[in-house]
Amino acid sequence: MERDLPPPSGRPAGEKAVAARISPAQSRIAKERAALWSVAASGSVALVKLAAGLHSGSLALLSEAAHALADTGATAVTWGAVRWSGKPADEDHQYGHGKIEGVAALVETGVLCALALAVLVFAGRRLALGAAPVEASWLVFAVVGLSIAVDLNRIRVLRRAARETGSMALAADALHFASDMAGSIAVLAGLGCARLGFPAGDALAALAVACFIGTAGWRLGRRAFDTLVDAAPEGCAGRLRALASDVDGVVAVDSVRARSDGSRVFADMAVAVSRDHSLEAADAIADRVRETAAAEFPGIELTLATRATALDDATVRGRVLLAGARHHLPLHHVTVQEVEGRLSVSFDMEVDGAEPLSRAHGRAEEFKKALRRELGEGTEVEPHIEPMFPAPLCGEDAPARVVEEVGAVLREAAGRTDDISWIHDVRVRETAPGWVVNYHCRASGSLRVELVHRQMDALEHDVRSRLPRVVRIVGHADARE
Repeated sequence: MERDLPPPSGRPAGEKAVAARISPAQSRIAKERAALWSVAASGSVALVKLAAGLHSGSLALLSEAAHALADTGATAVTWGAVRWSGKPADEDHQYGHGKIEGVAALVETGVLCALALAVLVFAGRRLALGAAPVEASWLVFAVVGLSIAVDLNRIRVLRRAARETGSMALAADALHFASDMAGSIAVLAGLGCARLGFPAGDALAALAVACFIGTAGWRLGRRAFDTLVDAAPEGCAGRLRALASDVDGVVAVDSVRARSDGSRVFADMAVAVSRDHSLEAADAIADRVRETAAAEFPGIELTLATRATALDDATVRGRVLLAGARHHLPLHHVTVQEVEGRLSVSFDMEVDGAEPLSRAHGRAEEFKKALRRELGEGTEVEPHIEPMFPAPLCGEDAPARVVEEVGAVLREAAGRTDDISWIHDVRVRETAPGWVVNYHCRASGSLRVELVHRQMDALEHDVRSRLPRVVRIVGHADARE
């Protein structure tokens, strides 16, 4: 069912999306000023119409005066609601006070419906008993024309304020005054008929006024009811789903729920992202979804949940590394094999070097079980436990003679390889566990990485066998064309 709820940004339905970017304080001031001006205008027009209706005896004009008086009371209620709804959220109203405007609109609906019924009864009675004389003087025509001009100005001001602030109560007032103007036009037609000698035209005009009042009440009541029962703004959930689906990194949109309190949209959304992402990457995707939604629906209150999901094309190696990250285990040298239709996975698993073997073995066994749950119970899992230094090592540069000694051993070991040459930039640091060595070398850029790595491993073992104080060697191969 089509609804008359204004779109989430506060603009009237059917208008092109134009974001109203004003502060909450400016919005509150603008709404209160528009509502207070509307009260003054309604009261003035009502009094003038009442005087003209009593002077002319026109039932249609008296009905319009009653309508204007009812509107004066309704706009006073609107003014109070706008002031109350502008209060910030508190402990008892954690979503704010926006629905107060919906309650005010519902009160206005009741007043309009009662007034429409009363006008119908009086118009029907006048038609049944015979039309009473109507004095359709030029003064009366001028009063009605003036009220139409005032209504036109009120509609313009209130619609602009409702669009800028997203106020449902002000949008309701603008709708009321549109019906007022239509009713005034019907009154003009009735007065014209009476002046031309058809007094029944005034009663028929009063019936038209009742129809306008009833229609406005129905539209306002339906909109207020939808707001109070958390009806979804027309098209909002679908648009949010489409916007989120277009954000890079969103695999799927699981659910979207939206509601409006008249001036703001509250939405809950759950999206799926690849579980290969880090927490920081997942948060960045969620931020992009929020920014995209806010650009389309200014002021939206979006609660977003992300769900990690395995992609169909996720590699086994990526899943192993992600599982290690979840268990806070640094992994490297991950090798994946297919052995006679059975999956085999091996890797190096770093643990604190000071940790007892029994504890490290227990962690490895727990991780093996977790991997089998991830990859299948028949998966062969072989971890290789390696020591690591969990905290930064405190050290100092080794004396020059030590650096020269280590450099000489490195150059001699490189000479026994086929492709490693020009050992340079040798650095040695003395730490509590022993010497930590860094160096650069050169190798042909056309060689495969695995071949260069294998020869550098051989070089490392050679050096450590000759220099027992070396506990770590890190080499960097520069490509040589």
